[in-house]
Amino acid sequence: MKGFQGPEIPPTLGNLPQWEAFRKAVSEAPCSGETLRILRAATLSLDLSAHPYSAEVRAAGEDLLQARAFTHARDALLAGEPVNQTEDRAAWHTMLRAPRPIPEVAREQQRVREFVAQADRDGRWRTIIHIGIGGSDWGVRLAVDACAGCGHRRELKFVANLDGHALQVALAGVDPHSALVVVTSKSFTTTETLTNLKRVMNWLSEAGVADPCRQVVAITARPESARKLGIAADHIFRFWDWVGGRYSIWSAVGLPVALTVGHEVVDGIRAGAADMDRHFAQAAPADNAPAQLALAGLGNRSVRGLGSLSIAAYDARLQYLAPYLQQLDMESLGKSVDMQGRPVDVPTGPSVWGMPGTDGQHTFFQWLHQGSEGAAVDFIVCRHADHQWPEEHAMLVANCLAQRQTLLRGTSLEADRAALLEQGMPAEKAEWLASHRVHQGGRPSTLIVLPKLTPHALGALLALYEHKVFVQALIWGINPFDQWGVEAGKKMANGILAELRSGAAASDHDPSTRHWISVFGQTP
Repeated sequence: MKGFQGPEIPPTLGNLPQWEAFRKAVSEAPCSGETLRILRAATLSLDLSAHPYSAEVRAAGEDLLQARAFTHARDALLAGEPVNQTEDRAAWHTMLRAPRPIPEVAREQQRVREFVAQADRDGRWRTIIHIGIGGSDWGVRLAVDACAGCGHRRELKFVANLDGHALQVALAGVDPHSALVVVTSKSFTTTETLTNLKRVMNWLSEAGVADPCRQVVAITARPESARKLGIAADHIFRFWDWVGGRYSIWSAVGLPVALTVGHEVVDGIRAGAADMDRHFAQAAPADNAPAQLALAGLGNRSVRGLGSLSIAAYDARLQYLAPYLQQLDMESLGKSVDMQGRPVDVPTGPSVWGMPGTDGQHTFFQWLHQGSEGAAVDFIVCRHADHQWPEEHAMLVANCLAQRQTLLRGTSLEADRAALLEQGMPAEKAEWLASHRVHQGGRPSTLIVLPKLTPHALGALLALYEHKVFVQALIWGINPFDQWGVEAGKKMANGILAELRSGAAASDHDPSTRHWISVFGQTP
C-alpha cells in the first residue's frame, strides 16, 4: 500500500542513505551535555542537551525527516486524511481539541457539557464508577489524579481489570442509589468492560434501583450496541472510529473527568494539547519539539541500542503518567513490519516504564546508573509547586537535576579512589572499593519542565508525546495506529474460555497450554 508517503514505494529505513548518515552522526557524536539545547513549545521547556549531538546530527536529522516526507505526513495527520492505512481510516484525535472543531465533534462536546452542568445543578451522584480498560481508562486516571487540586466534586472509582477483586474493591462502601456508572468502550465488545458492566448492573438491581439503566452512561463509537443493552439515547455519548482508544481522552471519554474535577479542567487539557498541535504544525524541523524528541529517541533505540525508556516524573500527581505513556508508545510502536509488509531492518519501539521520582530513585535508579545496558530517561518536573513547602520543592528539583547529571557525567575511578584515600582508607581497599563505585556516565536523558502542573500543561505534555510517537513511526515506516497483536490474543482467549467451560482442550495447543486448560477446567 503506497498511502500518503508518496507515489513510489519507499525503501526500508536501513536502505536509506539519509539513515546511514544519521546513524553515523549519532554514533560519532559526544553525549557530554556541553552543548545547551533547549526547545520551547506550548509553555513547556524541552532540554535535549544530554543526548548525542553535533552539527552533523542536526543536519542528518533534518535530511532524514525530509526523506520520510515529514511535512506531508504531518499535514495529512492534522487534516484528517486516512493515515491509519491498515484500517483505512484517519487518526484525527487532534480535531477533538481543535479550537473550532467540526460540527459533529462540537455537538458531542456540548452534550457532555450540558450533562455535567445539569448533574452539578441538581447535585446528583456522589460516586462515579468508571468501567473501561486500556485507552478507556488510563487517560481518565491520569487527568483526575494530576488535576485533583482544581477541586473535587465527586468520588471516582475505577473498574478496569477482569479480576473480580478489582470490582469488589471499587464497590465497597458505595451507595448504589447515588452512584453513576460510566462505561467506556470504543467497540462496545471489550470482554473485560462488558463483564464488569453486567456485574455492576446486577449490583444496582439487587440494591433495589428501579431502573439501573438510568444510572448508566455509555461512551462508545457504537451507540447502537449501547442502546441494545437498554441504555437511553440521552445517556450515550459518541466518539468515532478515527479516534484510537489511546488517543481518546480528548473525546467524550473525558466526561468522568468533568464530573469529578470540573469541565474547566477538560477545557484546559484540550487547550494545552491544541497549543502543542499548533507548534507541531508550524515549527521548523530544527525547532519542532515533538520531531526533535523523536529523533533523540530514534538515536537511542535504533543507533545506540537502548531497549527501554524510563519515565521519571518528579511530581507525585503524575503517578499514572508512566503507564499512560507505556500504552501510547508500546501499543503504537510495538511493530516489526513496515507499511509495505516488509520486516523493519532496525530496532523499533522501546519498552516504556517508570514511576514518580523520588520513589524511582529508591527502586530502579541503581540499574539506570550502573547496570550493564541502562536506558534513556525522560525527567519531568514543574518549575513551581502548588503546595506551601518551597524547601521540599527545592529538594525535589535538586534530586531531579542531580540524578540527570550523574547519569550523564558518571564518576571516574580516579576521583572515587582519591575520595576514599582522603577518608583514610588503605590504598589496596580504596582501589577495590572505587571499582564498585564508578559510574560509566554518558547515559542519555531529556528534561521536560512544566511551568506548573496545570490542565493546560498536562494537555501540552500528552500531545508532545503523541506527536513524538507519530514522527518515530513515520521514520521507522510503521503504522502507529493499529494493534493487531492485541486482537490476536483476544481471539485466542475466547476459544480457551470455551474449552475451560467444557473441560476439553483443543489438540492444536502446545502441551503446556493443554495441561493448564485441563487443570483449570476442573477447578470448581
